[in-house]
Amino acid sequence: MKRSRLTRTWKGIFQNWELYIFIAPALIYFLLFCYGPMYGIQIAFKTFIPTKGITGSPWVGFDHFDRFFHSYYFWDLLWNTLSISLYSLAVGFPIPIILALAFNEVRNGFFKKLAQTVTYAPHFISMVVMVGMIITFLSPSTGIVIHIIEGLGFTAPDFLTDPRWFKTMYVLSDVWQSAGWGTIIYLAALSAVDPGLHEAAIIDGASRFQRVRHINIPTLVPTMTILIILSMGSLLGVGFEKILLLQNPLNMTSSDVISTFVYRSGLVSAQYSFSTAIGLFNSVINAVLLIVVNQVVRRVSENSLW
Repeated sequence: MKRSRLTRTWKGIFQNWELYIFIAPALIYFLLFCYGPMYGIQIAFKTFIPTKGITGSPWVGFDHFDRFFHSYYFWDLLWNTLSISLYSLAVGFPIPIILALAFNEVRNGFFKKLAQTVTYAPHFISMVVMVGMIITFLSPSTGIVIHIIEGLGFTAPDFLTDPRWFKTMYVLSDVWQSAGWGTIIYLAALSAVDPGLHEAAIIDGASRFQRVRHINIPTLVPTMTILIILSMGSLLGVGFEKILLLQNPLNMTSSDVISTFVYRSGLVSAQYSFSTAIGLFNSVINAVLLIVVNQVVRRVSENSLW
């Protein structure tokens, strides 16, 4: 039985060899750069000594995890990471939806294309250049945002150094950079709406707002569900590039997250085993959140990842 099943499998591969060659580059990429490096995860349970290598380093079990969980900075790192992620999700998730619904209702073709280009153009700016622009705009001496606030008669806060403003600065700049790009996904979903539904609604006397509420928004629900599941799967995965570039000793209390701490511990302080343990903890929590949220969504609807 097993032999015949194996024979059918190989026969199917040979019959569709072109398709397997087509996916081979992506498969090789993931094997080499995503699954291959997992071999080094074991140093999270060892005291890694470069001269002895990964296999020769002594085992220490969960000592590195215990050290991290009982450290004085554990809850600060966890709070900063979660608060920035949830803040970004609360502000950044609905804005692309609102923009997509608004663009979909625009009838002036030139204005629609211009508005779309303006909103998603920041996505193509490199992170280093984007941070340079943020620092320039918010500079206490030359920043245009500071001058506008002071011109209106208010006292401008120190956005770059005040810990109370770091998360807001990070989230709003992230929305500026990514909202337009996220809008494209929802516009693609709206393009699948049957025009006959709108025609029938118009005949029945539905207003534009009612058509958006009862036709367009339900069409976006499956896409919204998939994206919220993926967002929850990276809840603790706040990208460190932008935070690291905006980070300074004055705003460290609000800007230090798990990813920046892993960078400092692993690459700066050469605590390879300790930083690997923290990174593994981060990845495991993200994976658990992804699975749990997907199962919850699966129970209440059919719009799940698997």
